[in-house]
Amino acid sequence: MTLATDQKNDDSGLSPTSKAMLAMRKEVFGLWETHVRDHIDEAEAVSGPILINTLPAFYDNIAEALTPSYPREHGASNTNSMSAHGGERARMTTFRADQIILEYQLFRDAIAQTANRLDVRFSAEEWRVVEVSIDTAVRDAIREFAVIHERMRERLAATLSHDMRNPLSLIVTATEFIARSPDIDEARRMAVRIQVGAKRMQLMLAQLVDVLTFERAAKLPLVLTEFDIRDLLESTAQQFNIGGDERIKISAGSVVGQWCRSSLYRALENLITNAIKYGDGGAIRIKAAAEGGRLMLSVHNTGHPIDEGQRERIFEYLRREGQGGLTEGWGIGLPYVRSVAEGHGGSVAVDSSAATGTTFIIDIPVDCRPYVNGRPD
Repeated sequence: MTLATDQKNDDSGLSPTSKAMLAMRKEVFGLWETHVRDHIDEAEAVSGPILINTLPAFYDNIAEALTPSYPREHGASNTNSMSAHGGERARMTTFRADQIILEYQLFRDAIAQTANRLDVRFSAEEWRVVEVSIDTAVRDAIREFAVIHERMRERLAATLSHDMRNPLSLIVTATEFIARSPDIDEARRMAVRIQVGAKRMQLMLAQLVDVLTFERAAKLPLVLTEFDIRDLLESTAQQFNIGGDERIKISAGSVVGQWCRSSLYRALENLITNAIKYGDGGAIRIKAAAEGGRLMLSVHNTGHPIDEGQRERIFEYLRREGQGGLTEGWGIGLPYVRSVAEGHGGSVAVDSSAATGTTFIIDIPVDCRPYVNGRPD
């Protein structure tokens, strides 16, 4: 089973090089993780599922693109999954931009070294696809990484300007009083108030830095329980497959993990509803697979693709993709899906093209307990 972001279920129709690359995936990621932990200090404290992130799907996208007849120019085409990778790095780790570039360089090296050891030979054109895939992924990841950090700076500035008003007002008023007052005892009392206000500001700054550094983003209140994702998928599909209609098709093995059942159900419900609304009436496929401690849950439909320029904007609140372009009114459907994915310590991405259809992917750790505020039931 491939993990590519277009929800391709097997390696049928792929070239021998594509199949060979898929077969060596596990070894590539083992080598890559070792090298990343050896060369990037910030990676030492990052758990395996967070470190591996959305890369397995990207890897399989590259494998698809190595087949000349496959409708994917390179590993990052038709999808924003590598933007999701950069967003997770900003929200979930202390990685710097240069370290994200390095991890992609190590990723390329791991592919080359593993292929060499297993005698998997790439033609010049095939290796060019690998190089272009990684170069494009670096650009997408760094762009989103920068956007997330810019939002953090904006939030810091807004919070500071609001919360610092009271202690600043107290300090200004007290200093004006001291400048006018001949009473030394009263001046000393005002000095104490200045000291209190200054310490309060100092504490606010420390708390804000901690929140922005370690919390990274506001999270939904999630209640975690252990369950099999296949059970959730089957029960959700039953809600839509009524009256003998088997339009919703499930492809999933047993994957038991720690997630918030109710929020994942609502996210899945939103994705299925959108697939029905914006699809062409064909079957809707729901797929779940686990790799490297991550769950990749996807919903696929055929029909008109989402334009490249809208693949990030559709996750914004109060936006809708409609006839004539982007219009107001999306509400909380896809933004809620993104909040659920990020709240579980993961991300959401979309892969969309006329040839392969549209696939929304929720990519989260199998065990989300280390990344969610609160205790599992």
